[in-house]
Amino acid sequence: MFKSRPTTYITYRKRQRSLPLKAIVLATPLVLIFLEVLARLLVGITGKTTELAAYEGEPAIVNVYRLKFLDQNQKPYDGLSDRGQLSAQRSLAVGYRLVGNQQSSFWQINEQGFRDDNPVPLAKPKDEIRIFLLGGSTAFGQWNPSNKATLASKLEARLNERIAQQRRSPEKYRPAILPFYKPDRIKALALPPQMRDGQYRVINAAVPGYASGNQLAQLALQILPYSPDAIVVLDGYTDLLLPSDRIATDIPHMEKFLSNAPGHLWIFLTQQLRYAIAEMYLVRATQYWILRPQPSASRLSLMALDETKPLDRYLAAEPAELERRVARYREMKKQMVRLTTGAKIRLIVALQPEITGLSSSKRSSREQEILNQLGPIYQQRVQMGYDQLQRASQELQKAYPKNLRMLSFYQLDREVNEEVFYDAIHLTEQGNALLVDTFYRELSNSPQLQVIPPKMPK
Repeated sequence: MFKSRPTTYITYRKRQRSLPLKAIVLATPLVLIFLEVLARLLVGITGKTTELAAYEGEPAIVNVYRLKFLDQNQKPYDGLSDRGQLSAQRSLAVGYRLVGNQQSSFWQINEQGFRDDNPVPLAKPKDEIRIFLLGGSTAFGQWNPSNKATLASKLEARLNERIAQQRRSPEKYRPAILPFYKPDRIKALALPPQMRDGQYRVINAAVPGYASGNQLAQLALQILPYSPDAIVVLDGYTDLLLPSDRIATDIPHMEKFLSNAPGHLWIFLTQQLRYAIAEMYLVRATQYWILRPQPSASRLSLMALDETKPLDRYLAAEPAELERRVARYREMKKQMVRLTTGAKIRLIVALQPEITGLSSSKRSSREQEILNQLGPIYQQRVQMGYDQLQRASQELQKAYPKNLRMLSFYQLDREVNEEVFYDAIHLTEQGNALLVDTFYRELSNSPQLQVIPPKMPK
């Protein structure tokens, strides 16, 4: 009797083979080429070829205000972005300076490199009173729609309006020669003092990215030869961002370019790769129709130097480092006072506005969103920085009561419904107007700009 063998069921499973890595590597470029061709066909069918070719992944105004650093041959530096329209060149004296005779639909730079519609001759006309505005991108008027919208232009208009008022109604101002009789003299002295008659000109010499060290060198080497009657400085923020081992801002990565050739080559190659990817129609079309990316508040605030790290990474994390940065700011301002005092020039220095200085009740929804983007670490560090800057300002005011006027716009006062910030530090046209009244008051009260009646016997 035969025993039956147990039936064995053998199942055959098809072994799943993974796609070889080599095949994936070879197929990826082909897929990208196919998608790029498809994107170009779709763009051509929709008639958006010209529009998309001009689109660079960001609002047009961003590149209009971005700095483009040029070498001595007027060529962009390898390894730095060349998409900006605001050209600047290296200067051993001040780090870098704006190239003269350039313009866009938003700004005009005169032949001296100042943001002004007209040239500034070295020899000052007899009836001209010159006031120079120094500072960084806030004073320059970053994102403002025109030269007329800037702080300098608005301040100039306000000063010349005052002169026109004096000419129309001289009886409302203190006379150049006081009455002889004491009662009449007392009445005359109660009137507002007259400002010196003439054509007031406020010249915007601010340069995006400048810190106090740049401004001091600029004042000594470039501005004093123009015989200014007053200097107005609006700054402070960049001094909080600049490491304490640096005196002034310079062209980004310049030290690496000069001292590290392999590092420079690597930066150049990676930049070219980024640009090649950004130029693909597939990338442009995705950004244009789907993503619509907007620059972050950090990027907009540092757009002058084309940086990409979050702002809190630039602020001092350690109290000792913050103290060194503030000490550098204090020392630079002391040197400015010494220069202007010797030349008998009025000096007014103001801490620039910053968005954390707005009370919550006065922020618009957009300004609140900017604060949310910047984050709590940024807010904590920048508030500590401004606290120390304001203390340093008070010390300077006590040390130089006659030769310096220190102001702070950190807690910027404004109407509730007005929006004054584009980003962390840059002001709208309405924001510029808020600063004008204070600067006008300080200038009109400056003895250097007033008509001083001769002393009369008591």
